[in-house]
Amino acid sequence: MSVRLDLLRHGETELGGGLRGSLDDALTELGWSQMRKAVIGQGPWDRIVSSPLQRCRLFAEELAASLNLPLSLEKDLQELHFGAWEGQSAAALMQTDEQALGLFWADPYRFTPPDGEPVVEFAERVLAAVLRLQRSCAGERVLVVCHGGVIKRLLAQARGLPREQLLNVAVAHGALFGLQVMADGQLHEVTD
Repeated sequence: MSVRLDLLRHGETELGGGLRGSLDDALTELGWSQMRKAVIGQGPWDRIVSSPLQRCRLFAEELAASLNLPLSLEKDLQELHFGAWEGQSAAALMQTDEQALGLFWADPYRFTPPDGEPVVEFAERVLAAVLRLQRSCAGERVLVVCHGGVIKRLLAQARGLPREQLLNVAVAHGALFGLQVMADGQLHEVTD
């Protein structure tokens, strides 16, 4: 039996753009608004699962309380750890590490940011978390509050994109995407 996952990216954070990774930034008022607007008229959900980082977790806690839904935290749905690049913008990295940034954009699976998490390991942990959800929540509809990189990784697979195109998947702050995870582990994007 499959599970329906609605993937919600966190909203804008206080420290702005750039590679936030494992930094535990808070949401701005706009970020809260983006997430609240995204869930209006959506669902119904059977449960909520969230990254433990506050930019996801605090909204998930608020929504779970208002809808009286169970909430669990899943550390494997945290964003990619960007190592020495954490907190830096692409523009700043173009000034200090242009060649390495170019290699990362060209194929994030083949180039790891300095002291960062290899994308292949990130991709494996995200998929493992989703497959655990498929087994434990089969037949349910689950709201997953997580990060842009997590959603890009899952949508790229569902869309059958080559791995080099991972970073080409657009995922705005507060964006909501549907994903059906089949019993055999196949991922299918849902656009209803």
